[in-house]
Amino acid sequence: MRRHIKRTLYLFLGTSFVLLAILGVFLPLLPTTPFLILAAFFFSQSSEKCHQWLLNNKIFGPVLSSWENSRCIPAFAKKLSFSMIFVFGTISVVTLPVLLAKVVTVLLITYACYFIYNIPTCSKEVMA
Repeated sequence: MRRHIKRTLYLFLGTSFVLLAILGVFLPLLPTTPFLILAAFFFSQSSEKCHQWLLNNKIFGPVLSSWENSRCIPAFAKKLSFSMIFVFGTISVVTLPVLLAKVVTVLLITYACYFIYNIPTCSKEVMA
């Protein structure tokens, strides 16, 4: 019984993190890759079918496989993350009417960039 509850909770969390990752593609302050890594972890503990779906996904699969095998993310994923954060973060800061909201947004953007920068970048051999 206890194992069933844990499996169900992990499946729910994995699904939730996949949905957050999808939102992160369109919202600048939600980082897609960390949510996918969390989803992969929870699926690996609850559903081999869902875990394999993530790893074999055309879009998410290569980044997750790199993470699972080498604990790194590809350079293109970092560049894409920084680009999206810059573009949508700038739009957010420019359009926000309240100074405090602008400051908080800049701080969150700075932290997101710091976080992504500190994740190791995969070498060419890992990606081959």
